[in-house]
Amino acid sequence: MKSYHDVFSKNKRTALIPFFVLGDPDDATSLELIKTAIDAGADVLELGIPFSDPIADGPTIQKADIRALENGMNCERSFEMIRQIKAYRDIPIGLLMYYNLICHYGREKFYRDAAAAGVNSVLVADLCVDDADEVQEFIRANGMETVYMVTPNTSAERRLKIGKLCSGFIYTVSTLGVTGIRTDMGKLVEPLVKTLKAETKVPVCVGFGVSLPEHVRQLAAAGADGVFVGSAVVKIIEQNLGNPHQAREQMGKYIEQMRQATER
Repeated sequence: MKSYHDVFSKNKRTALIPFFVLGDPDDATSLELIKTAIDAGADVLELGIPFSDPIADGPTIQKADIRALENGMNCERSFEMIRQIKAYRDIPIGLLMYYNLICHYGREKFYRDAAAAGVNSVLVADLCVDDADEVQEFIRANGMETVYMVTPNTSAERRLKIGKLCSGFIYTVSTLGVTGIRTDMGKLVEPLVKTLKAETKVPVCVGFGVSLPEHVRQLAAAGADGVFVGSAVVKIIEQNLGNPHQAREQMGKYIEQMRQATER
């Protein structure tokens, strides 16, 4: 199975990591849109299992969660979709989700089934690094990689602690607030990326607000190893509900455009 190291060690550019809510707006369309993103140049996938109260997410992804939940998406069906994605292309896959889903499913069983489906890592948005021991044993037992978040107001002491715990990459939040499309990246993210690059050898990937090619170029110039594109991807789906062909066409063009901007 392809690892994050396989991507970050071989890439001569910043990795493009689109985010999708699994099952949005339905299983078949969701799978085809993810395949489209892979074909258009995605290096890694970040996938969300829908949850009713996604506290780290803005309205665009919240609405995607609602659509996917109304479609009946759950952990079991998410793992089946991931198996189909991995059968299509061996691409590293991270889950970005919430702890309630894992606890309800059963922690040991969740990590075992996720690994068996082909998941490389699970980033739990509402599980802080101080509680990492609640899941670390299951991550290790299933040969998965660890990913935790750093934000602009994370202290130096906590950054170092997080850097030591991360084996896959550090998810670097670009701004204070929730996910969403923004017109500019603000003044906080570039110094944070440069600080993390000086403090750790773990890949540094940036998310929250990345939506334009100029954002990607800015982050690539700052030294980011990867960029997440979430709300802008999900917005394409929202704007083309009922027209999957047009959604695939727009998704392919957008991912290709963002992929071209990753060249350093």
